[in-house]
Amino acid sequence: MRTEAVRGFTRRRGAFVAEISGDERTILARVVADTSELLGVRLGPLEEAPDGVSRPGDPATDPLAGLAWSADGLLTPADPALARLLPDASVTDDEVSAEFRRLTEAELRQTKTARLRMVWMALQAPGSEVRVAPEHAMEWAGALNDVRLVVAERLDIRTEEDAEELHRAALRRSTGGSDQDEVREALGMLYSALSWLQESLLQVMLPTLDD
Repeated sequence: MRTEAVRGFTRRRGAFVAEISGDERTILARVVADTSELLGVRLGPLEEAPDGVSRPGDPATDPLAGLAWSADGLLTPADPALARLLPDASVTDDEVSAEFRRLTEAELRQTKTARLRMVWMALQAPGSEVRVAPEHAMEWAGALNDVRLVVAERLDIRTEEDAEELHRAALRRSTGGSDQDEVREALGMLYSALSWLQESLLQVMLPTLDD
């Protein structure tokens, strides 16, 4: 992802606005959709009603319509990336974790996928501007963080030191690496871009939090 094609969020005319070019929007939209699918929801278009208001479509085209998850026998997800999105309530008590998942996991999945859908829809809009209303900024920050967590897991990033080492490796990268190196490098650039975009949003949000 080319960082020169992405400009972080600034406050402009009562909204938080980022500049993201077409290719970068496509990449971000894809990883947002992948994260939502990891949570169990495949993103699709909204239908436009006769009054011009966009609403979720029928279940065949809109996975959020009539959405429900079973809460019976919930276990820690086998995919470590999903486990980072839906962590255990206790690392020592399986019964506590299972009960917590039974009570909260369906709602948590729905909250996360709704946030991801909001970001995904904004990235589908024409033009390079991505506008975020202040009242939706926290939802955006949460969605970007969820995508970051998934990418971080794929890169084995567990600590700040891991992230810093990834950054140092990117600075000293050279041409002629293996295909695996190229994939890791691309994921590393994506992780850095997501981190920077989220940080820029948090920075413009700070003066408005008291409001």
